[in-house]
Amino acid sequence: MDLWVTEMWTPIMALSCKTKKTIHQEKSEYQEIAVVETEQFGRMLLLDGVIQTTVEDEFIYHEMIAHVPLFAHKNPRNVLVIGGGDGGAIRETVKHPSVDKAVLVEIDERVVEVSKQYLPEISCALDHEKVEVVIDDGIKYVKENKNQFDVVIIDSTDPVGPAEGLFSSDFYRSVYECLREDGIMVAQAESPFFDRKFIRKILSNIGSSFPLTRLYTSFVPTYPGGYWGFALGSKKYDPVEADPARFDKIDTRFYTPEIHKASFVLPKYVSEYLYEK
Repeated sequence: MDLWVTEMWTPIMALSCKTKKTIHQEKSEYQEIAVVETEQFGRMLLLDGVIQTTVEDEFIYHEMIAHVPLFAHKNPRNVLVIGGGDGGAIRETVKHPSVDKAVLVEIDERVVEVSKQYLPEISCALDHEKVEVVIDDGIKYVKENKNQFDVVIIDSTDPVGPAEGLFSSDFYRSVYECLREDGIMVAQAESPFFDRKFIRKILSNIGSSFPLTRLYTSFVPTYPGGYWGFALGSKKYDPVEADPARFDKIDTRFYTPEIHKASFVLPKYVSEYLYEK
């Protein structure tokens, strides 16, 4: 009998992946956690039935959420990652020689532990000497740590349950205060095809605190529509103007200086929707 894992993208559309077996399943304090072995994407992490990452395509998402803001900043030394308990964004962050410290704040300790056990390719930097893992509420953490970080990466789940507050204007104000005077933040921003209205709201909420906001996009096969958005807020630096000459030779599989520039070029239907009066 064929076994399939199915994530509903919308009430009338889904992504289904044929699976070999369920590797792990548990109910944590916050959510249902599962790791399954799929035919197409290898090991897959799901939270409450929603695909978070897979060993086959995770490098695209994690490189794009980390390297774009890190290269846009002139000298990122202290970096905060909120969510992202699988460790992928942290793995990419510590590749930057300028980074002295990377703090991961994850509300669900079991996501971290399950990722360490079953997704070592992704979580491999969680024990890195530059990394501090804090099990805490990210909203609470940024309120308590002002003027501490150069870059904040919000690698959250979808805006439901524990992550709902990570998309509010109040939270982005706290992130602004958490950053130093030339700081940059980025947040995963859902699908530019299915969630255009929500993306517009995210950018508006970020823009209520940050003088510069930009949306950039990338291809991520297992996310709804295969096309994903990232919302960036900056106090000073425009990521479009990042100098390719200062891009360090960092080992990547997807991200390049050319991809960095191109990711800010939006399809006409997206830009028209975002900026229409």
